[in-house]
Amino acid sequence: MAEAAKRVAVLGAGAWGTALASALSARETTVLWARDAEQAETMARARRNDRYLPEVGFPEGLAVVADLATAVAGADLLFLASPVAGLRDLLTRLAALRLAAMPGLVWLCKGFEQESGRLPHQIVAEVLGPQVRCGALSGPSFALEVARGLPCALTLAAHDAAFARRAAARVHGGRIRVYYSDDLIGVELGGALKNVIAIAVGLCDGLALGQNARAALVTRGLAEITRLGLVLGGRAETFQGLAGVGDLILTATGDLSRNRRVGLELARGKTLDAVLAGLGHVAEGVRSTREALRLAAAQAVDMPITAAVCDVLEGRLGPADAAERLLARDARREGLED
Repeated sequence: MAEAAKRVAVLGAGAWGTALASALSARETTVLWARDAEQAETMARARRNDRYLPEVGFPEGLAVVADLATAVAGADLLFLASPVAGLRDLLTRLAALRLAAMPGLVWLCKGFEQESGRLPHQIVAEVLGPQVRCGALSGPSFALEVARGLPCALTLAAHDAAFARRAAARVHGGRIRVYYSDDLIGVELGGALKNVIAIAVGLCDGLALGQNARAALVTRGLAEITRLGLVLGGRAETFQGLAGVGDLILTATGDLSRNRRVGLELARGKTLDAVLAGLGHVAEGVRSTREALRLAAAQAVDMPITAAVCDVLEGRLGPADAAERLLARDARREGLED
């Protein structure tokens, strides 16, 4: 008997979910699920995502649906493309379908759940149980470039190395190169914490402090990410790889970065509410900064850049004052421990 055709579903029709679904549809049957029925109908008719990715049309084979059961029917791999804030709800809806077997899950979101401080893999375990085959896809990847077919390299990580390898092979191809890893915690932390540093770099650029200062922030920001990441169970090589320094460089310096834009606009005098209203997309770093600082405090890890960003976001410090505070810190030996 012939093996049943494999099918994937991308759950979430934001920019990154749409871009990945478009790329995957060139190689295998792919369904893109939109939470909003009206949005799904509009996208199916227009053959593009005018709300989040209007620049690129859909490939011919990409199907768009609004019914979750229809989207996952027959799929053996699901890509969860909701923000972290919507992940628990999406998982709860999947659980309510009472599928005979839960497909493998790969999430695209990067950050911490507010209030609980949970990473995505912890949310998945709480809602669906620890037995679910799951992992994270991360790395330097602007949605618009992926949708346009420009090259990128990513990391797919799971506690189960065999699942990570198989799932990575499903994404790998065309202009997308995918490496696999079993350091799920390190990959998740790299993705969450780089957004915070990107806000700091945006503040720096908005204040016109120069490229020397930008390079210093990226470098010392990576030290902060690594310092906390190692304490929480990540591996050093992960923070030196695509999901660490690679994603940090892109998000901190790229013009398409939403988190960098938050810092830029704050430095130019806009309020946080005004900045977020103008984005039209989620900037996960705004939500992750407080949780990152809380985790750092619990582990007695010093994260001065993160602390400065938190003070700016919460209105305790102006951007220029935050920069002066960082510059006024005592001289010390360069290293991860301090």
